[in-house]
Amino acid sequence: MHVVYPGSFDPLHNGHLDVIRRASGLFERVTVAVLENPSKRGQQLFSAEERVHIIRDAVAQANLGNVQVHTFQGLLVDFLKSLGAKVIVKGLRAVSDYEYELQMAHLNRQYPPHPETLFIMAATRWSFISSTMVKEIARYGGDVSEMVPPATLEALLYKQQAQQ
Repeated sequence: MHVVYPGSFDPLHNGHLDVIRRASGLFERVTVAVLENPSKRGQQLFSAEERVHIIRDAVAQANLGNVQVHTFQGLLVDFLKSLGAKVIVKGLRAVSDYEYELQMAHLNRQYPPHPETLFIMAATRWSFISSTMVKEIARYGGDVSEMVPPATLEALLYKQQAQQ
C-alpha cells in the first residue's frame, strides 16, 4: 500500500520523523508530501526545496528506503490522484490536532480518489514539539538538538550563520 504523509515540515522535527519511520514500517511505500504554498512565500523559514532536501537527508540517515519526498501545490487529493495513492497518514499530538484533522479527513473523502485518512499518535516524547516552537527556540539561540534530526539541526545552524 502506498500512503502519503503531507505537511509543511518547516522545519522537520523528531515528531515528524517518528511518524515517517512508523509509517515506513507499516506500509510498502510512503511519500512525504511537502506543501508548497505560494501564498506563504517569505513567511517560511525554509523554502520547499530546502525542506525536501532536509527530509531526504533525514530519511537517508534513518535508512528508510521505502520513503520518497516530493513537493505539491493545490489540493492534496489531486496530488494523491497523480500518485495513484488512496491513503493519507497524519500524525496527532493532542485533541486539538484531532479536531482539525478529522475535519480535513472528512473534506478530503468528498473528492476522488476519496482517500482514507489514518492517524498515527505522536510518541509521548515528541508530543510537545511543533515546528513553530522549534523555530522560536532556534531564533533565540536555544538548543533544539534533542528535538530535531541532525539534517534539520545542520540546516538551522547554517541559516543562523547566514543571517549573522
